[in-house]
Amino acid sequence: MEALAIGSAPPRPGLAVPTRHSHLRRPRTLAAAACRPLAAAPMDDAAAGRPGPSPLRCTRAETDSEVDEIATSSQAAGSAGATEQGGNGGPVADASTAGASTEIAGVDGIRIRRRPVTGPAVHYVGPFQFRLENEGNTPRNILERIVWDKEAEVSQMKERRPLYMLKGPLEAAPPARDFVGALKASYDRTGLPALIAEVKKASPSRGVLREDFDPVQIAQAYEKNGAACLSVLTDKKYFQGSFDYLEAIRNAGVKCPLLCKEFIVDAWQLYYARSKGADAVLLIAAVLPNIDIKYMLKICKILGMAALVEVHDEMEMDRILGIDGVQLIGINNRNLETFEVDIANTKKLLEGERGQIIAQKDVIVVGESGLFTPDHISFVQNAGVKAVLVGESLIKQEDPGKAVAGLFGKDISHAGTA
Repeated sequence: MEALAIGSAPPRPGLAVPTRHSHLRRPRTLAAAACRPLAAAPMDDAAAGRPGPSPLRCTRAETDSEVDEIATSSQAAGSAGATEQGGNGGPVADASTAGASTEIAGVDGIRIRRRPVTGPAVHYVGPFQFRLENEGNTPRNILERIVWDKEAEVSQMKERRPLYMLKGPLEAAPPARDFVGALKASYDRTGLPALIAEVKKASPSRGVLREDFDPVQIAQAYEKNGAACLSVLTDKKYFQGSFDYLEAIRNAGVKCPLLCKEFIVDAWQLYYARSKGADAVLLIAAVLPNIDIKYMLKICKILGMAALVEVHDEMEMDRILGIDGVQLIGINNRNLETFEVDIANTKKLLEGERGQIIAQKDVIVVGESGLFTPDHISFVQNAGVKAVLVGESLIKQEDPGKAVAGLFGKDISHAGTA
């Protein structure tokens, strides 16, 4: 099922032009949608020049001729080669280059491996269980652990709800709202960075942040007190989030555009997020190579969603600035290796030529992590930030809504700035 209408190739003679969701047709056979996961090699192998396994991709077991006839080409690969829509929503390398592709860990400087490369650590011999931990099956940091678990989780979700089954929910979903426009309007109205307030119950480093957690009430309080947009955690295992929270907030009549704060590792997740009411999604440069980011940006454009592309360091920033179509760049001030937070990271990534390129491209920069006081907000604004994504410093307060004024040092609600 590869017909994602994002390419520039014209329709073939005698075939109908694909409609917005025409690529979500049910495959004639299950085999046509089958995916074969291939493990990514560790970065150490790549550095040593040793050959490793093929990249983590989905590849079709066989092609359904009926679905193939409505396919259109994708240009997401750019000069690296053509890509196509995988049987269940994931980008796959062109057949002529798939075997020669380098592994994801190492591509574009990515350090996060997408799954254990030597199999699980737990083994069974008869009734006995034992662990053989090594570099290949032990996550090197919390983000890598989350990504490994997310790969397995998404694989199961796709089996239960293949892409064609999302056609109905996508058509029934409320229209996507202008996430970028809402940030710009708030900045113009207040003269301060627009607030993306986060609906977040817990984190892997801090544990439960709020026991009396009512996502709808929190979202309504944020909106009332001046938030331009909301970020809703949907990861269950590490953040105790849920897509039910996202859907409930949207259905409750909250007008703020919603960012689905999820760890995206597969294009299928973009369709699922949109079906649940998301207006924007998060794409993490430390996890996704350029080819996937380009591909997912095109899918987001078709679905009407914005994409917040998150970077952590200069190398990731340079990568993303080289990709056309990026409107939002989030700078996460948390070090992925040490988990330490330093808001000076924002200033460092926006100095000099990078800041000039961002201004020329009219990209909105979003400051993330380590923002607790009006001085912090002022610091990142002076560095060039026009929006901030804040969760912990608000959600832990007795009244998260009223905490917004404390964060900015003034009332930024519509009533307060009227």
